[in-house]
Amino acid sequence: MLAPDLLHVSSDSQFAELKIIPQTHGPITEDALRQVLKLPEFSAMMPLEQAIKIAVKDVNNLSGKEEGNHELLFRVAERRDGQISIEVAKDKMQATMTIVAPWGGKAITLPDVLQQLKQQNVAMGLSKQKIEVLLHTAATLKPGESTSGVIAVGKPVVNGTHAKLERKVPLARERLLQPQEREDGTVDMRNLGSVVMVRPKDLLMVKTPATAGINGYNVNGEVIPAKAGKDLELKAGNGTEISADNPNVLLATNAGQPVEIRDGMQVDDVLQIKNVDVSYGNVDFKGSVLISGDVCEGMQVRSSGDITVMGFVESSRLEADGDITVSKGVLGRQLGGNELSTHLHAKGQITAQFVQYSHLESLGDVLVTKQLLHSHTITDAKLIVSDSSGRRGDLVGGWVKAEQGIQAVTIGATADTKTELYCAMKLDDVKHRLKELDDSIRQLVVAKLDMESRLRKLPPKAEWQNDSVMVEQVKMMLDQKHSIEAELTQEETEAELLRSDSDSYYHRNHIEVKRRMYANVEIHVGNAQQKTQREYGPCVVENEGAEINFDYNNHG
Repeated sequence: MLAPDLLHVSSDSQFAELKIIPQTHGPITEDALRQVLKLPEFSAMMPLEQAIKIAVKDVNNLSGKEEGNHELLFRVAERRDGQISIEVAKDKMQATMTIVAPWGGKAITLPDVLQQLKQQNVAMGLSKQKIEVLLHTAATLKPGESTSGVIAVGKPVVNGTHAKLERKVPLARERLLQPQEREDGTVDMRNLGSVVMVRPKDLLMVKTPATAGINGYNVNGEVIPAKAGKDLELKAGNGTEISADNPNVLLATNAGQPVEIRDGMQVDDVLQIKNVDVSYGNVDFKGSVLISGDVCEGMQVRSSGDITVMGFVESSRLEADGDITVSKGVLGRQLGGNELSTHLHAKGQITAQFVQYSHLESLGDVLVTKQLLHSHTITDAKLIVSDSSGRRGDLVGGWVKAEQGIQAVTIGATADTKTELYCAMKLDDVKHRLKELDDSIRQLVVAKLDMESRLRKLPPKAEWQNDSVMVEQVKMMLDQKHSIEAELTQEETEAELLRSDSDSYYHRNHIEVKRRMYANVEIHVGNAQQKTQREYGPCVVENEGAEINFDYNNHG
């Protein structure tokens, strides 16, 4: 065993020193030396493992040799103060503090923490309670043990929300989806309720304004600016007004039929007609048109608002700046050269129960609640062929071009009727617009930096604040800077939305089959295409890697 009196505390009390004559006290072992270091006067010191190995090796090499008669000195343990380190995350949103308990030295105190925080420039989001807990925990640790914890957290940025418009009145097209309930609880599928009308001062639409968002900051105190939400201007169309008491409320000023327009509403005068036939003549009306009966063969109806037909439309032409709603059926026939005898064109939506051999074209959704047969359909939005329960809705024959997707209960027929489907065909347009925005944003950033540079180079304000010409020039420069910043924010918001749309384009714009799709259906989703050779069950059809994919797990 190694004699304890060979180990001494150094004169500065910082080290445990092994003073040994190899010839007299050797050989020794590392374990024996470590045992002596466990004595009370040395146990708080940190063993110097490399020094211990060297000491044992040197003593044993000289043991039994004449040159081993001289005393050797080895420092085999030392006192060490507690250690503190603060690590800031890469995104600077979190700081973690680690404290190592001292080996017989000075423990870490709050002033040590404050000094380290200053060195690491951690100034925001600090938790005094968490720091105190770590200091308390460190005081209970054995020498060399450590404790860690998050002591500072940045404040995440809260981006602004986009403005929203909420319509408070129903539209004519919605009547088709809401058959009236009888007194006995059954539903009358033929009774679609009264015509939707409003009176002066009726509430039409409410705007929830965009929010500016809340700036965030990181633990270094750097501000993370919030992105403001995209605002919308609530627009008062004919027959409406913005409330004098609340700029976010749209009211009716006239009695009539409510019509949704882009970012607002209008109230149309309503022309009520029993039937549109040769005895009545064609219709061209500035307002909405309500036809309680039918639109007969060869007739034309033109409206600057909505067109609502309570009966049938047969081999005629309807054009509306708003919606077209047909309570019963739209009937046509095939003419020469693949032409169809019935045409419906709407800048809003088209809604009907039954359509055959007709050309439908709209900017909004096309909704057919029962059957769409051998027709041509073009919409910038979505085609839905389904009743409200999702149990009935047949899309058979003809072709469909619906940019935002197609949803139907059944597509095709057992007779393998050729049916062509096109959707999500405008990704290149989206990417082109995104490139235009990115180019414009880069130019605006350069213009903003240039303007900021020019403003920084201005002489001190005291030198020109009394010069009216100079004051006007500075004002113009500041106005231009603010204008650039506003345009930049607007385009960055639009680009962010467009980039998100582009990334999820094919996932959002797809074909959904609720029950069955038959053979001989030509599917085109963007740059992917396929003709079905068999029958498919409920599925979602998407473009994945320029190939048609049938997903049977995520259908509605």
